[in-house]
Amino acid sequence: MLLAATATVSPFALSRWAAFFANFGDFAKGFLYTLGMSIGALILSLILGIIFGAMSSSRNKTLKAIARVYVELFQNTPLLVQFVVVYYGLAILTNGVIMINAFFTAILCVGIYHGAYIAEVIRSGIEAIPKGQTEAALSQGFTYSQTMSLIILPQAVRTILPPMTNQVVSLIKNTSTVAIISGADIMFVAKAWAYDTTNYIPAFAGAAVLYFIMCFPLATWARRKEEDNKKAYSA
Repeated sequence: MLLAATATVSPFALSRWAAFFANFGDFAKGFLYTLGMSIGALILSLILGIIFGAMSSSRNKTLKAIARVYVELFQNTPLLVQFVVVYYGLAILTNGVIMINAFFTAILCVGIYHGAYIAEVIRSGIEAIPKGQTEAALSQGFTYSQTMSLIILPQAVRTILPPMTNQVVSLIKNTSTVAIISGADIMFVAKAWAYDTTNYIPAFAGAAVLYFIMCFPLATWARRKEEDNKKAYSA
């Protein structure tokens, strides 16, 4: 009887929104869980992106080939499949010896996945710098790593920042895939709470707002930086 009565209430009824705000603490925990995952995955993706982006721009064919394999492998396979392989596959293959919890699985999978995209962003930024600068630095006795870290990458930052920020926004949204392995992120909390209460509209609208709060400032900043770059180059 209770379920039937609940089903007759409009999905936009104030009572449903009141229930959402009454249980907002659960969504806040999911927000913090998502934020923590995003920060961890971002750090990993930046490390991998810088390493493989530099390798992609190297004259060493072996390094370029390794970087290409990494980029193509992770850009062309679904993130959900990577979650399943790491979370379930490793445990099965090692008879339970290697078991990674949902939080660190998300950091690992999302970080490696977006590292491939960030590597391409960094490669394009490096290639936008005239090759003469690399050649001049090498001729002065700098090693390749010193040339990249001290001369090329600092100049490439202006070109890299806007697309890099867009990748960060995508990274935050892609952490929602951790819900497939029951990670307690915003999306999992919304799905579980909506299933228990049938308040689907408030649950997922609230989740969307929380993602918006994280992503909108970054997207706005990226657009501004892109406009500033256009003005600087046109000048």
